[in-house]
Amino acid sequence: MSLNRLNSEPATEAHSELLNCCGSSAWAKQMVKARPFTDMDRLQETAERVWRSLTAEDWLEAFSKHPKIGERKAESTSRGWSEQEQSGVRSASDDTRQKLAQLNREYEQKFGYIFIICATGKTSDQMLSNLEDRLHNSAEKELHIAAAEQAKITALRLEKLLNS
Repeated sequence: MSLNRLNSEPATEAHSELLNCCGSSAWAKQMVKARPFTDMDRLQETAERVWRSLTAEDWLEAFSKHPKIGERKAESTSRGWSEQEQSGVRSASDDTRQKLAQLNREYEQKFGYIFIICATGKTSDQMLSNLEDRLHNSAEKELHIAAAEQAKITALRLEKLLNS
């Protein structure tokens, strides 16, 4: 998809495409309203500004659209992107996979949502280490860290959307 196409698509189609980049319906709706974007920099700046303006509930909605590290979700464009982003888990040892699964459960019990990390370029051991460290955060601190990770994921996915 090109930037021109994103700018000119009907709102419902643009909204659907943007939801592949970030699962918050409020974010996608505001991004559709912000069109047209003059270039990729404006798109990325708007995406970040809109993301930061959302409520915690909007952030949690976006988090809920992600698979857990190492897990698969329903068929979609974002699923394929998630699998690419989490490619570091594919070569993980059974021990690392078990630890990731266990700590994912602990994280979700503690914070009420899945562990969000921009996994692109990270090994399974790096993700595991990050997960172990972040389990010690307060709920408020962790929500903001997870939101920052989601913003990174969204930025990468916007590039993928426009280069697909």
